[in-house]
Amino acid sequence: MLRNILTISGKPGLYKLVGPGHQSIIVETVDAVKKRFNVSRTDQVVSLNDISVYTNTDEFPLRKVFASILEKYAGAKVELNIKKATSDDLYSFFEEVLPDFDHDRVYPSHVKKIIQWYNILIENDLKDFSDPEQQKESAE
Repeated sequence: MLRNILTISGKPGLYKLVGPGHQSIIVETVDAVKKRFNVSRTDQVVSLNDISVYTNTDEFPLRKVFASILEKYAGAKVELNIKKATSDDLYSFFEEVLPDFDHDRVYPSHVKKIIQWYNILIENDLKDFSDPEQQKESAE
């Protein structure tokens, strides 16, 4: 599921890949509005499936971070007010979810973005954070 959910540099929120356009891709906002528009090749677009979080030993896939948050909050939104939260608040939240994260390379702004994305996904009932490779193997 996360393979088709995108983040676009310079644009807030998350977007669902709809399909190819003429020298662009067509995306749709992941919210109630469902606004569609073209994204040119010059925009930096990244699938959430391709994002990882630095840990002290390796990189941890974002989908597993989301799955950990989902388990900790029993499928509910994170109620931490990210606009008023201090760096210590954000790091203590993240330590509960991913205790081994690298404090030197994971910034408070990263934690805020992860919380925002998670809440957007939960609000729109997009809770499938399973590994797409494992889904392929189980289907075969």
